[in-house]
Amino acid sequence: MSPSSPASSLAPSPESSPASLPRVAVALACAEGEWPDEGWPTPDDPHVGRASRVAPPYRELREEGAVDVVVLRCEEPATELPVLLRALGDATVPVIVVSPRRDTETVVEVFRGGAGYLVEGDYCTCMLASAVMAATVGHTYLSPIACAALREGIQRVSGEGTGSASGTGTGTGTAMERLRSRLSPRERQIMELLSTGLGAQEIGLRLTLSEKTVRNNLSNIYAKLNARGSTDAVLRWLGATPIVRL
Repeated sequence: MSPSSPASSLAPSPESSPASLPRVAVALACAEGEWPDEGWPTPDDPHVGRASRVAPPYRELREEGAVDVVVLRCEEPATELPVLLRALGDATVPVIVVSPRRDTETVVEVFRGGAGYLVEGDYCTCMLASAVMAATVGHTYLSPIACAALREGIQRVSGEGTGSASGTGTGTGTAMERLRSRLSPRERQIMELLSTGLGAQEIGLRLTLSEKTVRNNLSNIYAKLNARGSTDAVLRWLGATPIVRL
């Protein structure tokens, strides 16, 4: 998926057309500077009904039902994401990070924190809309560069854990093989696509399945992997220790 082309997950399906989905409230949290995507959301956006700007220390986000999704734009996610999460307290609001940082360590830590990640210059506003809608149903969306960084980081961790650069040492390799053997061939296909950052609708388009069928498969996958959601499932699938904020 190229940053300049619309995200395929926005294509309507029989189960979820824009008219059938509730419009969400989004908080645009800017740790410093201005919100970079001035043209988003548009007043007639079919997915976002309300967007409000918030600044540190983000206290207004503690209000029950204040927003459905928070998009945090920051230079240093390692510093700013914890500040936002503390401000949210017990509120279970999904978070998407937008940052110029593209190093593996930053992307992995954001993902471990349960947040989506879009690298600046690596997404368009259509992809941002996809990320917001995916977050409302428990999926963690990553832009292409963030996906590559996550996979590289988890492969590195697996390799260090086994003394093998490839991450396929006897202990980890056997454990991952047992884990993956729990899934059917179709479920393994879906997990491969999920681990690259695609949402249910995009996966359905790739595999010629309805979005409802993909979501049913995902529910079965989470049960088989003993995962609490898409983030946890991807971490288990890629061989990482799950440390997930839910």
